[in-house]
Formats: sequence, C-alpha cells, structure tokens
Amino acid sequence: MRDDPYVVALVARAADGDEGAWDEIVDRYAPLVWSICARYRLSAVDIEDVGQTIWAGLVTQLGKLREPAALPGWLATTTRRECLRVLRESQRYEPFGGEPDDDVLAAEADPGLVEEEILRAERHARLRAALAELPEDSQRLLTLLVSDPPLSYAEISDRLGIRPGSIGPMRGRCLDRLRRSTLLAGLSDTHNTVPSGETGQSGAHVASRRRAR
Repeated sequence: MRDDPYVVALVARAADGDEGAWDEIVDRYAPLVWSICARYRLSAVDIEDVGQTIWAGLVTQLGKLREPAALPGWLATTTRRECLRVLRESQRYEPFGGEPDDDVLAAEADPGLVEEEILRAERHARLRAALAELPEDSQRLLTLLVSDPPLSYAEISDRLGIRPGSIGPMRGRCLDRLRRSTLLAGLSDTHNTVPSGETGQSGAHVASRRRAR
C-alpha cells in the first residue's frame, strides 16, 4: 500500500493545480493527522491549528516531495513535530525540565505507532473508495450500520423504508460486493471494517480543502 501508484498520481495532479486531487488528498489523510493530534491529547482548538498548519505547509511541499508515495510519512512526521511544538509553547511539555506524562512519551518514542497510523489511514482510504463504488442505497445502508451512536434495525428500517428483516441479508450482499472490489486487493478483514466517511476527522480539513487560499 505504501507504494500505491494511485497516491503517486494523486500527488502529481495536486502539485499541478488540480483542486479535485487536493481535496481527495485532504479527505484521504485528514484522519491520519487527526489521530496523531489525538494521541498527543491536544485540545480541539490546538488540533484545528495543527491541521491548518499541516495543510498550508503541504501546499508548498507537494511539488518538492522526492518520493510522492511517501506523502503519508511526510504528513505523519510533520504532524508529530507540530504537535510537540504546540505542547512546548503551551508549556505542557518541556524536554529539559518537567516530566511529560507517559502517553506523550509513548507517542514520541515509538515509531511503530506512527507506522500503524499511516497504514490504517491508507487502509481506510481504500475502504472509502471501494464504498463509493457501491450503489447509493448500499452506501446508505452500510453508513447507517456504523453510525455513532449506533442505530437499531428499526431506526434503519424507518430511514431507508425497508423491512427490518431484510437488513441482515442486504448487509451481507453489500459486504460481499465490497470485498470483491479491486481497490481492496491485499487487505483483510474488510467484512468487519466499513468506513463511516468523516469518522475521526477534525473540522480543520474542511477549511483546508480550500487549498489555503
């Protein structure tokens, strides 16, 4: 997944000024930026500020990436550095004085956590793309099934105008079709994980879709 040619092409299009490609990059990787900020336990305001800084910086860096496929790693590293900057400026973390809490130490010291978040973001991006290939009624059903807070079958039935007893079989057919998508080649457990669209995304990415104009 890390050498996905689609990501390479997406970066090239965005660097050439394709606004649609830029929007897709933000939608694809906003959950990654958000999850790293959340791991550093930043406030909602700080997360918004970090997000704006990351996306504004990416505008100037897109054409300079030596390996476009490394974009997720660039985002993860830059987000981590920005989070630490925010913590230092707010005096919640002093590298040469005071003791950062265990969660911050773990977040800073374990590169495996960042790698895991990168892979998760790319996996979810593929899942969202595969979901978009399904018919609209299938997309609506799967989205409602992963709603937060959860919806009962009766509530889903009312919203979609279908019988509660038909939801289970429909769900199975939708997931079977989702698993057959070529976009999910190489992924596992897709029957247990369906993206909810905006899950885990800060509102910062909405503003950043304007390409920091």
